[in-house]
Amino acid sequence: MKAMILAAGRGERMRPLTDHCPKPLLPAGGKPLIVWHIERLRAAGITNLVINHAHLGPQLEAALGNGGDLGVRIAWSREDVALETAGGIRQALPLLGDAPFLVVNGDIFTDLDFAPLAQLPLGDDIAHLVLVTNPPHHPEGDFVLTRGRVAHQGRPRLTFSGVGVYHPQLFSGLPSGEPIKLAPLLRTAMAADRVGGQVHRGLWLDIGTPERLAELDARLRTPTSTSSLF
Repeated sequence: MKAMILAAGRGERMRPLTDHCPKPLLPAGGKPLIVWHIERLRAAGITNLVINHAHLGPQLEAALGNGGDLGVRIAWSREDVALETAGGIRQALPLLGDAPFLVVNGDIFTDLDFAPLAQLPLGDDIAHLVLVTNPPHHPEGDFVLTRGRVAHQGRPRLTFSGVGVYHPQLFSGLPSGEPIKLAPLLRTAMAADRVGGQVHRGLWLDIGTPERLAELDARLRTPTSTSSLF
């Protein structure tokens, strides 16, 4: 299975840190955020990666190259302007191929084991989402998980982690090169009962502000915390 890391966002809430550095290259625990993802994907046996970029994208390419130094192969999907999540995935479809693929938001941190997702059979589903307990900054959550099925109405609600497995069919009818959000596509698929899901109870952080980045950095620099991640 291939994986795509979403790295095109401007990171407005991270300013001024992202004025001169793309958010995925911001360091935590002594390495860029995106490198933590790459290393966990490689550990799960996922080595064919696609990464999109827009804001300060050449810095990402200069830092990571073709991925060889990290034991992976990176194909770059370049966006003149950020195309939102679904738009970015749609543009990258020629690089992702015809089989289901894993997508990871570049601005999260998690100890989720990606290996089971790489072996996940979608069956008739066109998406499988990883959900987490609602964090303090997002108490209302996003979706409902009932017996492995995800819906957008009901209670209790959980938060979408930014990790999912998708079939290309979810995006293939979209125009290329246009900003398109993911949530409406998922809601339509949920209404057709074609979205499965699971809950991750381990470590998950949305690294959306300088304060949360500092929290993660401190956590990763504590030896007992870092050793438990691998």
